[in-house]
Amino acid sequence: MRTLAIAALQTAPVPHDLDATWQRYAEQVRATRDLFPHVQLVVVPELLLAAEGALLQPAAEDWMERTAVTIPGPLTDRICALAVETGLWLVPGSVYERAEDGHIHNTALAVSPEGEIAARYRKVFPWQPYEKTVPGDEFTVFDIPGAGRVGLAVCYDGSFPETVRQLAWMGAEIILQPTLTPTRDREMELVCARANAWTNQVHVVNVNAADPAGVGQSTVVDPEGIVRQQAGPGEEILIDVIDLDAVTRVRRYGSAGINRPWSQLARYGGSVKLPMYGGGGFHAPDWLKDETH
Repeated sequence: MRTLAIAALQTAPVPHDLDATWQRYAEQVRATRDLFPHVQLVVVPELLLAAEGALLQPAAEDWMERTAVTIPGPLTDRICALAVETGLWLVPGSVYERAEDGHIHNTALAVSPEGEIAARYRKVFPWQPYEKTVPGDEFTVFDIPGAGRVGLAVCYDGSFPETVRQLAWMGAEIILQPTLTPTRDREMELVCARANAWTNQVHVVNVNAADPAGVGQSTVVDPEGIVRQQAGPGEEILIDVIDLDAVTRVRRYGSAGINRPWSQLARYGGSVKLPMYGGGGFHAPDWLKDETH
């Protein structure tokens, strides 16, 4: 059985205090390791380490500019050192990244226990017109040896079906989705998390910020769209052992033992015209080519 033990920390930053937020994050990661030694990966909300404040208590207008970091750089060095110290995979939410061209992206990271940046993903669908970061232009997956392939998404990305469909096409079996939602559309995000899991037959871990930075309700959804866990509004930690072989089972035998959308796409998708994507049909990935029955 391929499993991945995860901890989704529904937490909040110290508003507009980068150093205090880092100390709080590092202490929470260490505490998670000590309390739950079987955990392999810790994921936290979007822009946690940027120390964003509550929605109606914004910092100065140039907060994004002031807190944007280079990758790699001093902040990622700290994250990498913490990963080595704790022996954990770390997905530290996302950060404001200043790219070489000067643009600022909302960027999620994955750091291995060896202290290497295993993945960097620039949010493709920023929450416009409110979010001012520049969109990324490609999706990202990474492999955890002995477990499986992980896809990264950030908050509003989940509202676009293309996001998780593409990540699943790239072989992702679990989607980690750091989120920062302080508004009442959180209910729709939970609908999307279940729909994305069910239609793509993947696990989805959507971890939102706790009150007052966000409205919480972090969730873990299995490949059949069934909610395994859902948090309340306050600070919580969701511990789960994700069965990645369940993805193989569900794709082979169907959600609820019935529905096999990937197999159907492999059989007929190539002949379907998709004008919104230039007219081309579906191209089956390598992992799917044996699942056409």
